[in-house]
Amino acid sequence: MAVPLIQQLRVGAYVFKQRLLGVKRYPLVLMLEPLFRCNLACPGCGKIDYPDEILNRRLSVDECVAAAEECGAPIVSIPGGEPLIHREIGEVVEALVARKKFIYLCTNALLLEKKLHLFKPTPYLTFSIHLDGLKEEHDCAVDQEGVFEIATRAIRKARDAGFRVNVNSTLFDNAEAERTAAFFDYCMSLGIEGITVSPGYAYERAPKQEHFLSRQKTKQLFRDIFRLGKGKNWRFSQSTLFLDFLAGNQSYHCTPWGNPTRNVFGWQRPCYLLGEGFASSYQELMAETDWDSYGTGKYEKCAECMVHCGYEATAVSDTVAHPLKALKVLLKGPELDAPMAPEISLEHQRPAEYIFESNVQKTLSELHAEAEQRKQEQKSDAA
Repeated sequence: MAVPLIQQLRVGAYVFKQRLLGVKRYPLVLMLEPLFRCNLACPGCGKIDYPDEILNRRLSVDECVAAAEECGAPIVSIPGGEPLIHREIGEVVEALVARKKFIYLCTNALLLEKKLHLFKPTPYLTFSIHLDGLKEEHDCAVDQEGVFEIATRAIRKARDAGFRVNVNSTLFDNAEAERTAAFFDYCMSLGIEGITVSPGYAYERAPKQEHFLSRQKTKQLFRDIFRLGKGKNWRFSQSTLFLDFLAGNQSYHCTPWGNPTRNVFGWQRPCYLLGEGFASSYQELMAETDWDSYGTGKYEKCAECMVHCGYEATAVSDTVAHPLKALKVLLKGPELDAPMAPEISLEHQRPAEYIFESNVQKTLSELHAEAEQRKQEQKSDAA
């Protein structure tokens, strides 16, 4: 495992406490998106398709800290957009580290060398560098030449400076087991702590929908990859049971509340991947979201999803409940030849609702109203 012992113990103690208290739904990782603006335009991304009025918005340091304290999750993942564009990102990280949150700062690394001085090495901070394969695959995935070389150079510089670094990799429909295995070998040669790997999610507004894997293709792909990785000691920043799930050996349902999302809109319903409304507070998100209406087998948009932000919390809960099962997978690796676990039936899933545009228009109307009010106040002050 590539997760430090202090983090394993703290997170394990947190999960045990929730179970002892009988808490049914609790957060494991806060997905904190301080902005949507990015310096790349990846074809498989559904996070940057907003008007400039929204792309120019930022969460303040106080808003970021308040979200972490309100939510209470022991881990905070900071994706985006590109968080290193945020002018106060150093202050955000410093404030969260001071509260002993384990931070995963997710970045494409284009600005990392320039911004590295804003941070201090600590067990509580990990730079999670986005790499979707070797040079050819990654530069294609981000639709820009030269990004792979910049990112790998930044990884080496951050590691030399004493920072924790892992690689965050998303696999799409063009992924090949042999090339992915070679990529994992390369990642280990960089001296990183581990790899966070996940199949891509078919964001409804992503420019190229054909990039995304089906669940069946995902399971076979990961079995083929893990078979090639036998004896190579690849390190993953994920639970062994989540990896076992990717290999088709667990019939998990997702845990959407396990990774609640706070962004410039508010608290996103129901999860990081689906934006189907927003709550004004974490308590409102938990109390008023119809959690039972989401997930594979329940909702058409969730049909093919196997992404870590939906299923890692499920796997962690299963690890705590069944430690011997998790230990067996840790020692022997995922089963690669036995029949796969039964797939969840899609027979009774409700049809998709497409409400993204209405949410965006509502926010734009609110922004325009606020701007108009400021104008009127300025006129009054001038008079």
